Amino acid sequence: MTGYFSARVQKRFIILMIALTVVMFSVWTGVSWYQGSTPGDFEVREGDILLSDGAYWEAIEKFDLALAAQPDHRGALHGKAAALIMLERYDQAEDVLSYLIDYLNATVEDDDPTGIGALSAAYTNRGIIKDRQGRHREAYDDYVKSVQIDYEIAEGPGWIEHLLYYNHAPSSTLKRARYLHEQFELPEEERILTLPALDDAQRMYKP
Repeated sequence: MTGYFSARVQKRFIILMIALTVVMFSVWTGVSWYQGSTPGDFEVREGDILLSDGAYWEAIEKFDLALAAQPDHRGALHGKAAALIMLERYDQAEDVLSYLIDYLNATVEDDDPTGIGALSAAYTNRGIIKDRQGRHREAYDDYVKSVQIDYEIAEGPGWIEHLLYYNHAPSSTLKRARYLHEQFELPEEERILTLPALDDAQRMYKP
């Protein structure tokens, strides 16, 4: 056959249509991602990678860029606090988490599971800071709030996460709160409130 119905023309037409479909799908995916994302999300993802790599100051720079694009970005505030904790900048980290807690308490709705999880995690991480500073009563109060807000988060990672990421079960908010409660029930001279080997393994949360 010749003309428009030749095998050669049909083949070129099919290749062109496939290429056009790929291009349009890529454009559609990009537009959908852009429309469904919050300003600052890209910087938070970059910050999360740097945080995982131990590049804490660089991660903070990314989280600050995210906050410049979207003030009160939950992920950016959590990420910045986590990086500051790893740098042992506890006072700064506590300020960030206290701000986040106040913001979430004022804005999170009952039908927002992500926000509820973020609030629970913020209380847990602030409790960890207070625990490390020897402010055990204040830490206990934050742990209890975390458990009250989201029991599933406070209970700790599930068995799959244990299997993949941990050789030993990390301390969880719930376990730590129970332990502190038991110690507070003892006479003061008998209390053991700090167990460095276990306390260092306590898991920070970042939704």
